[in-house]
Amino acid sequence: MDTNAHEEKWLHGDLVYQIVGCALEVSRELGHGLHEKPYENAMVVEMGIRGLTFDQQQRYDVMYKGIQVSEYVPDLVVGGSVVVDSKVIEHITDHERGQMLNYLRITKLRVGLIINFKKPRLEWERVIL
Repeated sequence: MDTNAHEEKWLHGDLVYQIVGCALEVSRELGHGLHEKPYENAMVVEMGIRGLTFDQQQRYDVMYKGIQVSEYVPDLVVGGSVVVDSKVIEHITDHERGQMLNYLRITKLRVGLIINFKKPRLEWERVIL
């Protein structure tokens, strides 16, 4: 594997590792099956405890041919680099992956993390644009 491919594969890998660690702790503490907002808010608390920088509910313009047609408000943007989307769904599917790719295009970021708190075992996926 060449250096560029290796760097691409692990883009923001340390930060993603820290975010997943926060999600595991939140999952352990809150359990599974609540609505999405308590998990998002608990992630904010846990990331604060661990000293991670983040923005919650930051607004991004959705543009069409140079005109703002809407806005996108991600759950969290961590370290100015990773979009985090908290979910409570059966499984992460291509639908969520596609949404995340759109979120990354809108935010102009490259790495997204989908975290699913639905079941006792935390499910998460990293998405790279």
